[in-house]
Amino acid sequence: MAEHEGRRAYQFGPFHLDVRERRLSRDSVVIPLRLKVFDTLRVLVENAGRLVTKQELLDTVWPETTVEENNLNHNVSVLRKALGDHALGQSYIETVPRVGYRFAASVQAAVPQAVAVGSAAKTRQEIRYCTTKDGIRLAYATTGNGPPLVKASNWLTHLGFEWGSPIWRHWYEALSLHHYLVRYDERGNGMSQRGVADVSFDTWVRDLETVVDAARLDRFPLLGISRGGPIAIAYAVKHPERVTHLVLYGAFAAGLNHTGDPHELEARRALVSLMRLGWGLNNPAFCNMFTRRFISGATAEHERWLDELQRVTTSPENAARLMQLDDDIDVRPLLSQVKAPTLVVHCDCDRAVPPEDGRLLAASIPCARYVSLPGANHLMLEEEPAWPLFLEELGLFLNW
Repeated sequence: MAEHEGRRAYQFGPFHLDVRERRLSRDSVVIPLRLKVFDTLRVLVENAGRLVTKQELLDTVWPETTVEENNLNHNVSVLRKALGDHALGQSYIETVPRVGYRFAASVQAAVPQAVAVGSAAKTRQEIRYCTTKDGIRLAYATTGNGPPLVKASNWLTHLGFEWGSPIWRHWYEALSLHHYLVRYDERGNGMSQRGVADVSFDTWVRDLETVVDAARLDRFPLLGISRGGPIAIAYAVKHPERVTHLVLYGAFAAGLNHTGDPHELEARRALVSLMRLGWGLNNPAFCNMFTRRFISGATAEHERWLDELQRVTTSPENAARLMQLDDDIDVRPLLSQVKAPTLVVHCDCDRAVPPEDGRLLAASIPCARYVSLPGANHLMLEEEPAWPLFLEELGLFLNW
């Protein structure tokens, strides 16, 4: 097989495999594959025509982990479905019973090509409005196809502005490849109604209820990121018949007013005061401080984006008010009542929400699974080593 400018790419039948981009496509349309499933295909294609033993595949795909053979069998089954074995009139992967597998199709070296990925630039976002029982107008967006997935709103969102951002774009691209993704701006910020008098944790949960009903969803997985975590937990306990899976990333159960020491509380009061003074004023010192609280390895682009988010999302007073409300959250009494299968994911050096908060969630929610990812960013970026690991764990949990 050949190299093209350091990028290996292969063609077989109507399929194109780009190893460096970790992308399989058919007729320029991406076929999403989990991390280890892709690696299984890569090894088979790179050894096309040769019998690859099961042990060789296990050692190559899981180089530092001992796994059961049924993991490999599952990967091959997923690949056969993705490649349309037999349905396209050709069997790509042959089984040699009790020994291994052979990639049977003719494989040629290829030039890496542009593909129509389900990206923010190409995937259509549809924005609609609904109204809560207390008369507040909420904006919600839908993207992608497949089974539904709902994202609870976190602190400060803007459906339109986030769509092409370097911080959230990869989240929405990946999730929309596998799901009909529903997300929304809660009251007081983004494209939803600003200037709202009644804002509290209870209204945040009711906002989620309103959006789910407006989108006409019955049963669905629920994703809670950061402050979206406790909102998702409260909803899952209140509506156990609707939540099939609960995913909590960088989340917490109790705000700083319930867990902070005097020094932490004093620092938070100072931060709230700074927000009232520096929010949205393009102050480089404030932008740097604010950005690195959530993204320790932020670039100038990230700082510019978060600074602009401040201006378009809400007012300085409302941003400070929402942060203070975050500090009052406490859903610890609800954790033992969660019925849905739960995945708790946390970066091991998160500076905004300490990993201990994630461990508390996993220890208190019945049968929850905890995954620690390498990294210090609260908002995980696409180029981080943790990102593909997160997608792998999420795909396994949601059966992608």
